[in-house]
Amino acid sequence: MTRPAVLVAAAVGLLLVLPAVLGSRALTIFVFIFFYAYLGQAWNLISGYGGQLSAGHAAFVGVGAYTTTLLAMHAGVSPWLGMFAGGALAAVLGAVVGFLGFRFGLRGFYFVLLTVAFAEVCRIAALNTDAVGGAIGLYIQFTGNPWQLHFPDNRGYYYVALAFMLAATGVAALVEKSRLGAYLAAIREDEDAAEALGVDTRRVKLVAIVLSAFLTGVGGAFYANYLFSIQPNAVFGILLSVEIILRPIVGGSGTLLGPILGSFILSPLAELSRSYFARSGLVGSHLVVYGLMLMAVVLFLPRGAYPPLARLLGLRRAT
Repeated sequence: MTRPAVLVAAAVGLLLVLPAVLGSRALTIFVFIFFYAYLGQAWNLISGYGGQLSAGHAAFVGVGAYTTTLLAMHAGVSPWLGMFAGGALAAVLGAVVGFLGFRFGLRGFYFVLLTVAFAEVCRIAALNTDAVGGAIGLYIQFTGNPWQLHFPDNRGYYYVALAFMLAATGVAALVEKSRLGAYLAAIREDEDAAEALGVDTRRVKLVAIVLSAFLTGVGGAFYANYLFSIQPNAVFGILLSVEIILRPIVGGSGTLLGPILGSFILSPLAELSRSYFARSGLVGSHLVVYGLMLMAVVLFLPRGAYPPLARLLGLRRAT
């Protein structure tokens, strides 16, 4: 085995046995680490590898969460099955966003605005639709049944979130090594040059955003059943989109392990600083910590934390 493979296998083995020694709060932090790493990996497919910056990925989380929950409430469909329906609807929304954005050649700031606009449309629609709970949202009754994605303690959620993160990383690895990944990298570096060389840039970007949206929508099912509630402002809000974006940016967007590293840096910081500032009466001050860290990364690690870490560990590539 190569050195990177040995390190990855050792890390996964450690994570598999870690719940035996972790307390409830530590398990909660790890659940959020894995979950946001999963969402960051999904975002990375279109924005990291493809360079098409999305600031509205919360829309896909919300669509997946609402679809899965409504199917469970009104049709008795297990979230394990409903998550694929939620992912499919999120993929449809991703196709609409991609078609409109790529069909009219929106790039950079204009594509960012389009994704934010769609997330806002979803948020306002959910707020004003009584059939999906309106402004109050939906509340999920805890059953303790693993078939309903409910577990008696955090260890069950820990392993599900870990499996999600590993699955998304596997998908990203396949994309990275495929022709699709090569095309996305070419588009990220110089879209006009890639098009001149015969790459169907519109189709490649559309495939990437549909795949990204599907994975994000599936994550919405876990989000809903871990928190047992869905509110439009939470699942469609800009804050969730920012949380998703920050992980790969801090870790290293366009790299395979960047979203994971970013989540291991930011998720514990977020949880610990949020609880600390809440006890101090400074609710929301953790966002200041986020802002300072993001400025530090932009100034001193513009490619994220993973590339220099990879060189330090002697890995062959920083991707």
